[in-house]
Amino acid sequence: MSRIIRTDANPVMSKAVEYHGFVFTQGMVASDLDADFETQTRQVFAQLDALLEQHGTDMTQVLQAQIWLRDIADREAFNKLWTAWLPAGAAPARACVQAVLADPRMLVEVMLITTK
Repeated sequence: MSRIIRTDANPVMSKAVEYHGFVFTQGMVASDLDADFETQTRQVFAQLDALLEQHGTDMTQVLQAQIWLRDIADREAFNKLWTAWLPAGAAPARACVQAVLADPRMLVEVMLITTK
């Protein structure tokens, strides 16, 4: 039987859940919600990098990404940052949609599923 590893769990959610060699992240948002779109996006990527490293994986192993943008007009700017961050040849299955996020200062949220 495989063990389920929950990282930084609280009563509502875990930052990540690892099971059977897969890592499922929470929806990650920027630490500085007063920052501009590019800064928030870079903060999200840095947090995801750190979380994946904690679980012994990285962006070369990403299988799926779910992306929520406060304003879909930011999609082109996001894609520019995304393609610079994503390792060559490692593009995952992906959805990118406009959404009303939990805090109006949140401009971007990203959730990943990776393997180890």
